Amino acid sequence: MIKILKAGIATSVQDYGRDGTYEAGIPPSGALDKLAYKVANLLVGNDENAAVLEFTFLGATIEFMEDTSIALCGSNMMPLVNGEERPLNTSIEVKKGDIFSTKFATIGLRSYLAISGGIDVPVILGSRSTYLLGKIGGFKGRKLEDGDEIKTFPPHPYKLRSVDLKLEPIKELKITIGIYAHLLEESSIKSFLEDEWEVSQESDRVGYRFKGGRALKFKERKPPFGAGSDPSNIVDAPYPIGSIQVPGGNQPIALCSDAVSGGGYACLATIISTDLSKLGQLRPAEKIYFIEVSLEQALAERAKFKKRLLDIKAKLVS
Repeated sequence: MIKILKAGIATSVQDYGRDGTYEAGIPPSGALDKLAYKVANLLVGNDENAAVLEFTFLGATIEFMEDTSIALCGSNMMPLVNGEERPLNTSIEVKKGDIFSTKFATIGLRSYLAISGGIDVPVILGSRSTYLLGKIGGFKGRKLEDGDEIKTFPPHPYKLRSVDLKLEPIKELKITIGIYAHLLEESSIKSFLEDEWEVSQESDRVGYRFKGGRALKFKERKPPFGAGSDPSNIVDAPYPIGSIQVPGGNQPIALCSDAVSGGGYACLATIISTDLSKLGQLRPAEKIYFIEVSLEQALAERAKFKKRLLDIKAKLVS
């Protein structure tokens, strides 16, 4: 068991996320940086999809109620045990009564604290992840609060493990163009790819809003029956995670793991699956470019991502 002394900023319980509920309007939720999340679990001997704590900007201050081991991966949010710095991306042995905390992240935004054995909260619709808007999953369907006491599963025997997982500053996100890009002027698709975009303060687990680029222009057309009057409106359609919509042609919004499953805005592109982890590490005011790739290139990136994870797993599990 652990006790939350200070909850930090937007701390929640997350695992890999929910499968098979998006069509019913319940998003997958889950860790936004899947690579950091999985590696943290592997470092402490957990199943790679066990539940962890997701921190944003600053981690929680936690008292451990039993001996265990932990690992923190993701941003450069430095872990502290009893006020002393400990390494990132490394299994750390902690004793009953030890106090864990972190420094603020200065590169990246989110970090994942894996506790040996995993976080013991109920499985809701196939996942322990917190869906904050729906108030389901995780710990009582909400962010953690000061004073919360959270159960953990029995820890595995401690073993020193470490991996090189340094997060570099993020300058670009790879995308595939579509499904409704044909509704935009060709010049707007060109400017979307040429312009530098800044992450807005209005960004969270539901979606990331970008600003600073040129406004995008939609082609003149008669709105179809059932669509709104704005040129960016369509008859309601499903949204993939990572899809980018541009309401009114102004500020692109990239949908994240807590987003709605469909709606009436045209999506001009989708962030490839391997770059969704990068999206979850972007900080407000950071600037990026969107880079178009083909479907074949996106699949190659996914294969590369899977191989990297398998190589890390082979090293840590052996």
